[in-house]
Amino acid sequence: MPREFQFQVSPEVAANESMLIQHVAKLFQVNPKEIQKVDVLKRSIDARQRSIKMNIKANVFLVGEPYTETKIELPDYPNVSNAQEVIVVGAGPAGLFAALQLIELGLKPIVLERGKDVRGRRRDLKAINRDGTVNPESNYCFGEGGAGTYSDGKLYTRSKKRGDVDRILRLLVAYGATPEIMVEAHPHIGTNKLPQIIQDIREKIIACGGQVLFDTKVTDILIKNNEVEGVVTQNGDKILANKLILATGHSARDIFELLYHKKIEIEAKPFALGVRAEHPQSLIDSIQYSCDFRGDYLPPAPYSIVKQVNGRGMYSFCMCPGGVIAPCATAEGEVVTNGWSPSKRDQATANSGIVVELRLEDFKPFAKFGPLAGMEFQKDIEQRAWRLAGKTQQVPAQRMIDFSQNKVSSEIPKTSYVPGTTSVELGEVFPGFLTQTMRQGFQEFGKSMKGYFTNEAILHAPESRTSSPVRIPRDPISLEHTQIKGLYPCGEGAGYAGGIISAAIDGEKCAIKIAEAIGS
Repeated sequence: MPREFQFQVSPEVAANESMLIQHVAKLFQVNPKEIQKVDVLKRSIDARQRSIKMNIKANVFLVGEPYTETKIELPDYPNVSNAQEVIVVGAGPAGLFAALQLIELGLKPIVLERGKDVRGRRRDLKAINRDGTVNPESNYCFGEGGAGTYSDGKLYTRSKKRGDVDRILRLLVAYGATPEIMVEAHPHIGTNKLPQIIQDIREKIIACGGQVLFDTKVTDILIKNNEVEGVVTQNGDKILANKLILATGHSARDIFELLYHKKIEIEAKPFALGVRAEHPQSLIDSIQYSCDFRGDYLPPAPYSIVKQVNGRGMYSFCMCPGGVIAPCATAEGEVVTNGWSPSKRDQATANSGIVVELRLEDFKPFAKFGPLAGMEFQKDIEQRAWRLAGKTQQVPAQRMIDFSQNKVSSEIPKTSYVPGTTSVELGEVFPGFLTQTMRQGFQEFGKSMKGYFTNEAILHAPESRTSSPVRIPRDPISLEHTQIKGLYPCGEGAGYAGGIISAAIDGEKCAIKIAEAIGS
């Protein structure tokens, strides 16, 4: 029987299989030749001391003990060409994993995606970066794979349901992700590798008899006697089914407006909003690793920080080591920032959203919009930033200390944000309470991370699409909308997830509930 061990080693030992076996042999007090395999289950960095260690959890197999390398395979999906149909609106992680789960359960998904396929999106991403041209149907937020495809591919989640998380990770490995995502404490696929995985998922859905339709924007939901009958697309086509998973993501404002105007119950939801801060990666490494050079065996350092400032939470969000900042507007007349990292995380800069929690009372100036008040608050800031930066996809920017001192930066160095920046006093972008909280908060951050509070750091505004400003209410047991039978609000856009993994889990949960409802 293998022995499960937890131990610490240096980063160099963790990266070298032969050295790892020698270390374990000392723990076992055996000859290294007696060890057949050290099967690493989990790996994380402990940087609390000056001498950085890697935490390892592993199964150790001695020579002669049965060991078979685990091969992760896809489920045995049935062909569902002639099965009952379920409409899935949105081809982000919630929608795609809902579709896969529906197929497993013998149902036929019809996935409707307003944007382009994962490869076709690239031309539109190039246009927004190079020309400042926003395609409202195809951008960093809309298109196959959703917002996560080209804005990082982080797989970390705080979900307590580890079994569900591991299932999603295993499926991603089966579709081509590196098995390392099953091991790392903060797994990450990378924007350069995720598109192929997304494409393979789509091809499997189609091969099993499901449908995936691109450039297919839902403009109406057909409802009779408070029951779903189907949807209408932008071309006037009707697609009929009495089960609908609504997985449109946190930026599909037209869907929120559609529900509101059809008097389908929705509610304003608190979210967080702030800036995206960029530091030299070497500076973050020196802070986090307490060294001048991190060496060859440590990854670019991430950071996570939370403070209470003026009674509000201010925290880092979607931190991207060795990454870049991207333009994520979904309409003309607004600017939005986000960040991503390639799989190697080998860029010279580190960036993170630094955001402040908002409350429903903060949206009072937009009360006339009812449950869309938070969305209008969000839009107002994005549009103001667009105007202040020159009405292009350049964003307002300011050095961190200058911002805290209410001082316009005399010049902004070139950052990773390709469309460029305009020097603006960011207090002009945000409401006073947000500005005051961030000015004080950055100084507090600097007390916890010595060197973080610096004018080498450039703040880009705004980081505003952290989560949905709207929640679409659903029954906690059936997951069906509280008012409309057959409507299943799902994922980030509905207010029930916050990232690739949690959205995928929620998609699967909705698919399971639909299968139960059909079978009952």
